[in-house]
Parts: sequence; structure tokens; C-alpha cells
Amino acid sequence: MMRLHISTLVVILLITGIETGCVGNPYGDTYAVSDTRQIQHVSYGVIIRAAPVNIEGDKGSSTVGTIAGGAVGGILGSKIGGGSGSDIAAIGGAILGGVAGNKAAQGLTKRHGVNLTIKLDSGKTIAVVQEINPNMLFRTGQRVQINQQGGTARVVPLN
Repeated sequence: MMRLHISTLVVILLITGIETGCVGNPYGDTYAVSDTRQIQHVSYGVIIRAAPVNIEGDKGSSTVGTIAGGAVGGILGSKIGGGSGSDIAAIGGAILGGVAGNKAAQGLTKRHGVNLTIKLDSGKTIAVVQEINPNMLFRTGQRVQINQQGGTARVVPLN
């Protein structure tokens, strides 16, 4: 029985390590190696609206959490009872563990963000959602620089 508890603890710690490793830098001021030496199109504008938003968990991370939680739940459930009762407990444990793992993974990757509506100097209006950086606060009327690469953009304050 003690061996089961230690195995379960090891699996849970591994899952937690995997999940927290997926979160990465929350502020959008870190670039991947593949982003370096890439041309970014730069635009300038003025923030006309800044609204707080929640950025929900990453689907890939919640899938990992579901699978890992299901595995742990199945292992724990299989230790209950014997025969067909053990099989039923394992299935129930896997389902409950999967649901719990999914919720835990989404909670670990949930972040606070800001939806910035920007009137570009060209006259066009755009919106960009990005994570909140406590060192990079935005306000209405503030001039910003928008760095766009492909379908992604980052907004940085100019003043």
C-alpha cells in the first residue's frame, strides 16, 4: 500500500512539472529561437481602449492533464475492491481523474490579459490581445508600437 502511495506521488509530481513547464514566460516579452532574425512589420498608433480579459488554458496542456489525470485515477481506482468491482472502480477513477487533470491543466495555464484597441496612424483600427506585463501598463491615449510577424503581433508602449 505504501508503494502505491509513493508511485502515485511520483506521477503527480511529474504531471505538475510537465504542466508548469508548458506555461513559459507569461508576458510576451520572450521570443522563441524561431522568431529571431525574422522581419517584423512595425506600425504606430494610439490606444483607444484597453480592457482586461482572461486568457484560458492552452488546449495542448489540458489534453496532457486529462491523459495524466486519467492514468492516475485509473491506477488508484484499480486498487479498490477485487474482480469486476476493481474494473468498474478503475474506469470511474480514470474518468474522474481525467476531468480533474483537465481542470488542473487549464488552471495552471490561465492568465490575465488585456484587449488593446488601437487606432493606427494609417487610420485603420486593430485589436490585439496579449498577456499583462506589470512592467508594461497601457492606458487610453498612449502611443504604442505594434510589431507584427505573420498572424501575430506584440504591442509595446512608446512613452
